[in-house]
Amino acid sequence: MKSTPSILLQISILFLGLAIAGCNQSGDTGGQDKVVVGVSMLSMQNEFIVNVADEIEKKAEEMGVELITVDAERSALKQIEQVESFIAQGVDAIIMNPCEVEASSPAVAKALAAKVPIINVNSATSATPTAFIGSDDVESGRIAMEYIAQRLGGKGNVIMIHGYMGQAAQIQREQGAREVLSKYPGLKLIAHQTGEWDRAKAMSLTENWIQSYGGQINAVFAHNDEMGMGAVKALGDAGMKDKVVVVSIDAIPDALQAVKKGTLDATVFQNAEQQGSQAIETAIKIVKGQPYDQQVLVPFQLVTKENVGQYMK
Repeated sequence: MKSTPSILLQISILFLGLAIAGCNQSGDTGGQDKVVVGVSMLSMQNEFIVNVADEIEKKAEEMGVELITVDAERSALKQIEQVESFIAQGVDAIIMNPCEVEASSPAVAKALAAKVPIINVNSATSATPTAFIGSDDVESGRIAMEYIAQRLGGKGNVIMIHGYMGQAAQIQREQGAREVLSKYPGLKLIAHQTGEWDRAKAMSLTENWIQSYGGQINAVFAHNDEMGMGAVKALGDAGMKDKVVVVSIDAIPDALQAVKKGTLDATVFQNAEQQGSQAIETAIKIVKGQPYDQQVLVPFQLVTKENVGQYMK
């Protein structure tokens, strides 16, 4: 009876050795075997995230890379399971668009422990990945709030609609906005709450604030365009849009149209194309043992009625 576990152990070691050899082979053959990359995205219900995923797919196709793309549906727990599944499938690299700073960090730790390179795209974790491709979200919050400060002459009441609480973009965009608020004593943050990146939720929040504060509201800063568009709709329905400055982030097509029409005052352009394509390029460099940048920050840009034409496709 005692010999059975040792036989099983030997078989397991043999299979593990074959699996490792197979993984190493795909990385060392100079691209003869197809490189396989697992991709876990925060939410395919979010237009900007979909744009990043599309760019990853487009670039992967160009480079002859096989992708396994999954939707974490905003669940960090699901995301960790997806990364574990990628490791079990023997992928060459993982690209993760983290759901949360802390709660998605174990996924990074698991990948690194399994010697699988992991690249965070668009959003950060507290655990340090092999590489990070995205933008400095603190900068986007500063740009948006500075625009509001200039438009209001440094005085007025602001409401802020947060993204999904605990996600890097939410934390950092709030940080950037509050840095600017602290420079203008005349600017008051009278209310702030999460709209969870969602247009309908942000519209409902804004309707509630209109009930509570009415004409006291001078500006709205929404952490993304989906929520900015929800705020614009609520203000428009209440006949208040002309009196309130609304700024959001991402420069999705809907928002660019709204800036052109003048219903949304400004958006902050975040480059989905560069984030997506550079994430897959970095993954391939790592797999092939080529030099790569551990951090790539794509700059944000303010988009107003004056320059919106440059950003419209």
